[in-house]
Amino acid sequence: MNSHPTTSTRPAAGYQRASRRMNLSWGKLVLTLVMLALAIVTVMPFIWMVTTSFKSPAEVFAYPIKWVPERWLLDHHLKVWTGKDSFAIYYWNSLKISLICMVGATFLSAFAAYGFSRIEFKGRDTLFMVYLSMMMVPPQVLFVPKFIMFDKLGIYNTHWALILPGLFTIFGVFLLRQFFMSIPKEITESAFIDGAGHFRIFWNLMIPLAKPALATLAIIDFSWNWNDYENALVFLLDRTLYTVPLGLQNFILEFNIDYNGMMAATSAGIIPMILVFLAGQKYIIQGISSSAVKG
Repeated sequence: MNSHPTTSTRPAAGYQRASRRMNLSWGKLVLTLVMLALAIVTVMPFIWMVTTSFKSPAEVFAYPIKWVPERWLLDHHLKVWTGKDSFAIYYWNSLKISLICMVGATFLSAFAAYGFSRIEFKGRDTLFMVYLSMMMVPPQVLFVPKFIMFDKLGIYNTHWALILPGLFTIFGVFLLRQFFMSIPKEITESAFIDGAGHFRIFWNLMIPLAKPALATLAIIDFSWNWNDYENALVFLLDRTLYTVPLGLQNFILEFNIDYNGMMAATSAGIIPMILVFLAGQKYIIQGISSSAVKG
């Protein structure tokens, strides 16, 4: 008997393959449309924020919503950057704190993560789990002891009260440790055989390999510190030390709220985060996927 498929079965198999490809294409199209709709919904508040910064006060709560102002006013943006309550000092304070914390937290987390992933010592995994469990402690619980400690150290009402705690991040150690664990041990073992020490392996071998994870952590940490409101509210008193989130309180007046000025300041406030994200966006997905939790 002839074992080859008959001519009648070949069109049927081809039809099935074409049908599967068609179903897959329709599925991708539907998924793309859903993701596009979600993206539009996500972006709409930002569009309203930016356009509101150019509107007149009467147009802020107009119904139906006026997405495009009748006249594009620059008065609110000029108010943000000029006058006695200029946001320039607040932006400088936020940039200084966020950049110092970002650089310090990234490299200190890398040092700790290397120790937890590549240096063998008794109780290492137990110590790491205890350290990781501190993520379950709400940060608000630590406000009172931190206030007492900072007051004793003389750094209350200074930027050091925000910078020093910001240099340490449990999440950063966890993220980088998982990335280092994904790097084969044979690479570091061969470096040991060649006579390299821990510091040389860390600096010349692990850091270059961990650039995606380091960039990801740097972006996340910068966003955290830039948007930090609670710590700045508790530990800063002088207006000259205020950060951008605290400076937005200037637009909350006694009897009303200057929404146009607040939206203008907020629109300018997201620019540094956008620039940092654009500078490292190509590393984000690669870094997070490479640092996925192992089972």
